[in-house]
Amino acid sequence: MALFSVSDILHIFSYLPRYLNFIEHTSNIGWKENQRARPIIIDPGFYHLKKSGVFWAKERRSLPASFKLYMGSTSVALTRPFLEFCIWGWDNLPRTLLMYYSNFLLSTEGYFQTVVCNNKDYQNTTVNHDLHYTNWDPLQQRTLNVTVENFRDMVESGAPFAREFREDDLVLDKIDTELLGQTDRGSELKTPEIVKPTVSWKRLEKLMVRLLDHENFRAKQCK
Repeated sequence: MALFSVSDILHIFSYLPRYLNFIEHTSNIGWKENQRARPIIIDPGFYHLKKSGVFWAKERRSLPASFKLYMGSTSVALTRPFLEFCIWGWDNLPRTLLMYYSNFLLSTEGYFQTVVCNNKDYQNTTVNHDLHYTNWDPLQQRTLNVTVENFRDMVESGAPFAREFREDDLVLDKIDTELLGQTDRGSELKTPEIVKPTVSWKRLEKLMVRLLDHENFRAKQCK
């Protein structure tokens, strides 16, 4: 869900370099090595119209030697040139990884991360952030629903988006009225003809300054 108006987001992003790919990533995959990378699955969704669960193969595979695995958030903001590279694949990397991740559980956590960090033309375009605020529980190692209790932390994070929410939770009304200036949650956020940012853009600017600080920016790229 958006936490800023379209004008605020357009205002800040109009000042950013257009080659930046906002994609959370790490090669320190921890427990996901045994539960994501080594198992082999067959997804019937590739072959059948009806949705069903995946099939687990008895065999397990070793980690690839020709490329390094990266994983991260499923929420990404990617540039057109990078996506064209993934689609057209003028080298074999995108196709190779597409085949590899077709037998990978939750491939959306790793495909784009692995492509961008294994290509020398794009690995230095990454900003290690997914632009979302999440209520992460380190003990349970999972994302919890954002509630009213998280509202202040969410606002102070400066993130332009947030997830996950319980349906019709009170925090959604609070976001609409206090952050977006909407009284009807059914109304749509449309792209304005004229960009008129509000004072809220300063929170997003603060986040971008921190993310793009020279030492912080380069130190977190494809490590």
